[in-house]
Amino acid sequence: MYYTKVQVQRLIELGENTGLEAYFASAEERDSSFRQRERKLIQKNRATLQNLQGKRRPELRLVEEKLVKGLTELGFIEVLTPVMMSKGMLEKMGLTEEMPLWGQVFWVDEKKCLRPMLAPHLYHMLRRLKKHWDMPLKIFEAGPCFRKESKGSNHLEEFTMLNLVCLGCSKPLQELQETIEKLLSLFALNYKLLETENEVYGYTVDVVVGEMEIASAAIGPHPLDQNWDVSGPWYGIGLGLERIVMVLQGYGNIRRVGRSLSYLDGARLNI
Repeated sequence: MYYTKVQVQRLIELGENTGLEAYFASAEERDSSFRQRERKLIQKNRATLQNLQGKRRPELRLVEEKLVKGLTELGFIEVLTPVMMSKGMLEKMGLTEEMPLWGQVFWVDEKKCLRPMLAPHLYHMLRRLKKHWDMPLKIFEAGPCFRKESKGSNHLEEFTMLNLVCLGCSKPLQELQETIEKLLSLFALNYKLLETENEVYGYTVDVVVGEMEIASAAIGPHPLDQNWDVSGPWYGIGLGLERIVMVLQGYGNIRRVGRSLSYLDGARLNI
């Protein structure tokens, strides 16, 4: 006899990731095990909420704060762009209606959507700022993005991205690797770099911690650059902040750390 579906769901909601397929000799044994585990998890969730009272800010915001401070110390300048994105911006990124990402877009009307990525707006900022600032031009933005990809424990429909780009660098691959090392050293994370295919850039260099991809990077020049009147070598990195928090906290479900009315800083509120 196994845990009921309701029991499994409750344990998952409270943050349990293992032992959910345990077998029991009787319903009494099963229910007793469930109650014991539920009590322990409730205590753990309450402790997490009490911890937030002390530190004042959720871990997601603290991770963002640490990355922003690290990037500004590396000479990057923060920019702010709209959450709304035009259809034309996506088309200039080479996206078409046949691509999987296009089907994940939240459209507001026929010409506007909630941004599924930060890269188009950063491209636009590079085109404008290169007329005012010397090279290398180093900018970044952190903020919410939206995609219809809520299936699975590693995806959210609303998530927080931090994208950085350096245009006019002399050794893009080397500087990319150095930037990744400096940023992840802020959290003492061991990682590996894997080259993978990408529907926008052709291929990317993914940053993986354990089995979790927490960031993806690309190197230019790239054929897309001409759509934005941008030229020269560059590198860019996009980091998923909720995924970084997942890795740091050892959580198995990204919903615990995202923007939510059910969870706060990893703690289930319905306890």
